Amino acid sequence: MTAIEASRIAASALLDGGVRYVVVSPGSRSAPMAYALAEADAAGRVELLVRIDERSAGFTALGLALSTGAPAAVLTTSGTAVGNLMPAVMEANHAAVPLVVLSADRPDELRGTGANQTTVQLDLFGEHVRFAADVPAGTDPERAVETALSAATGVFEDVAPGPVQLNLAFRDPLVPAAGDRLPEAAGRRTWRIGRAPEPMSLPPAPATLEERRTVVLAGHDAGPAAEAFARAHGLPLLAEPSSNSRFGPNAVGPYRLLLEHFGPDSARPIERVVLFGRPTLSRPVSALLARADVPSALYQPVPVAWYEPGRRTELPLDNLADLADFSGRGSSAWLDAWLLAGAAAQHALDQVLSAETAATGPSVGALVWKHARGQLMLGSSNGIRDVDLAGQPLPKPQATVFANRGLAGIDGTISTATGIAWGGRQETTLLVGDVTFLHDAGGLLLGFAENDPLLRIVVLNDAGGAIFNLLEHGAVQEAGTYGNAVERLFGTPHTVDIAALAAAYGIGHCAVSTTAELAEALAAPPSGRSIIEVRTDRQGLRELHGRIKAAVAEAVRGVLAG
Repeated sequence: MTAIEASRIAASALLDGGVRYVVVSPGSRSAPMAYALAEADAAGRVELLVRIDERSAGFTALGLALSTGAPAAVLTTSGTAVGNLMPAVMEANHAAVPLVVLSADRPDELRGTGANQTTVQLDLFGEHVRFAADVPAGTDPERAVETALSAATGVFEDVAPGPVQLNLAFRDPLVPAAGDRLPEAAGRRTWRIGRAPEPMSLPPAPATLEERRTVVLAGHDAGPAAEAFARAHGLPLLAEPSSNSRFGPNAVGPYRLLLEHFGPDSARPIERVVLFGRPTLSRPVSALLARADVPSALYQPVPVAWYEPGRRTELPLDNLADLADFSGRGSSAWLDAWLLAGAAAQHALDQVLSAETAATGPSVGALVWKHARGQLMLGSSNGIRDVDLAGQPLPKPQATVFANRGLAGIDGTISTATGIAWGGRQETTLLVGDVTFLHDAGGLLLGFAENDPLLRIVVLNDAGGAIFNLLEHGAVQEAGTYGNAVERLFGTPHTVDIAALAAAYGIGHCAVSTTAELAEALAAPPSGRSIIEVRTDRQGLRELHGRIKAAVAEAVRGVLAG
């Protein structure tokens, strides 16, 4: 079997198994698969995107899988090209995303001989993939492809979906036969699986359930079930932005600043915690879940990839009936206390932010959350935390929210958002800090003749890594005991001209510095790709958060004491 024949079989098996997007990085050893996929692309069976940077290719495929819910593949040549996929594979592992790695390789007779671009590629990703297979040159790849797709999509019992690797060895010739040609171009279907966060309903909690002071925590990827459960049981809902649960009448906005007011020494201490999804954002939430005196339960109806069994303290429950028995129902006084405290906290926070003419991280987060439609991608570090702090919960969801919270890295964020925008075929907003933006600036480069997706990138540019100002390193910097080490090693200041960078990639750019200017820019209808650069200063950020916390504490004490 020639390399081209094997590649056509592999391509057909991938498409029969649900793959509709493949991101291709150029290379010679991977050429047989590239040609086979080009034939399928011409026939309208698959859509190809091209990325010269394999790391960007991996994260673009990750975004496609996130937005469509279907497996997406990435094709690379041999050698270091495969290693560049490691960050995307690691994220896909911990986030349970069906990412299919197609790594081309030399045939067995060339391995271990010092042949160019040849290394050990099988099992390169170790435990980060659900399945890995080496397909020898000249053999039929169909069965390996089918098994890989089953593993990627969670068909196997007690195994979460996730990334897989097909290491495809090809022997010369690597090009089609002389008489081969592309098929006649066929009409292409638009492949899109809707993932709009529609609210759901659950029956009201029976009156026979015991009243308990329980809170519902909705972490990353919790989904609308968390909101429905909180509403049905009369419980306060504390939802992270990427939970896709941060809406409805029971949702509390600045909840992380309220937890201390419902602590063990308060008049209304939290008695139990019900957890949906994965909590990733705040230390107060981690501290609550770590308390031995507060029983907690985790709703886990399907296998998950973000923790190992037995390594967390929550009681795992796989059905809502058992979860209801654990949580009980909230009294009207319990829910009202949280909602009143939440309203007071939101008002106090908004008052502090409105007094600042210049844009700040929290004010940018609040505005992006308010204006986002369709799809919203939140970068790691401060961006998602700013939304978590200041983004006011809405009556109903208006955007599906995405974030790379599997490992919460900043790499590949622009590429992931591009894949999300492409796969979702709708307006998409990305909020990132400047360091995250620069880390994946190469993700701005699209393949030749690819249309621009509807992607608006909001860059909070404070010339460095502001999140470290809010961590312990900020106190070290204030003390002055390490000179400029904190600024140099953690703040990583820069003078990059983002406008010039946008121009180099042919992307529209505008710069704003006030909340009013940002609100105007966000209200404009999107067109293709654009960058809104929000220029701000991070030096006063630690002090601003201190004022917010103080204002919220005063407002909440007044409400709860009444």
